[in-house]
Amino acid sequence: MIAAVIFDLDGVLVDSESVWDAVREQITSESGGRWREHAQREMMGMSSVEWSRYMHEVLGVPMSPEEISALVVARLAERYRRDLPLLPGAIEAVRVLAERWPLGLASSSNRPVIDLVLEVTALGPCFRATVSSEEVGRGKPAPDVYLEAARRLEVEPSACAAVEDSTNGIRSAKAAAMLVAAIPRPDFPPEPEALETADLVLSSLTELPEALA
Repeated sequence: MIAAVIFDLDGVLVDSESVWDAVREQITSESGGRWREHAQREMMGMSSVEWSRYMHEVLGVPMSPEEISALVVARLAERYRRDLPLLPGAIEAVRVLAERWPLGLASSSNRPVIDLVLEVTALGPCFRATVSSEEVGRGKPAPDVYLEAARRLEVEPSACAAVEDSTNGIRSAKAAAMLVAAIPRPDFPPEPEALETADLVLSSLTELPEALA
């Protein structure tokens, strides 16, 4: 029986992967680094500590990882304040599910980005616990961020349903022994073998409340 629902943020509530991609590529190019074709996919699920180090060491961005992270977040926040790309049904799904279960958020986004999205959408009160992977030891696909969200909700991980879209996100939630509802994004689809491990595969957020009922 489900006792809590934990959402991912990027690609589940916010159509943000292309925004992260554009911001990181722009910063890499401007600074004299070397962008590579699969860089965004390789960084999906990484914590801010991990992807900023990747940009420095692999993409050759000549700033410290801390400086890279701060600059990416600043530019992303500027775009979000101007036009937050929410996915269809995001606000409705969160509000409906919050009426039935305690909700958590387990995201690879930096804490300032999470807080900004919850502020702009006014969804903050719907979530009893929010965790950034920069606040735990390892980013996705490790289970750390989901385990910490469950701990803060005071619910056993096996009694939680996780809502995910990406390969590393699905693997992270499964490693935490949670029921996984996958909503694949057509522009950044999860690997087939990861998707096969999901307990539910949905086409949109509008299907989520009924699927978990």
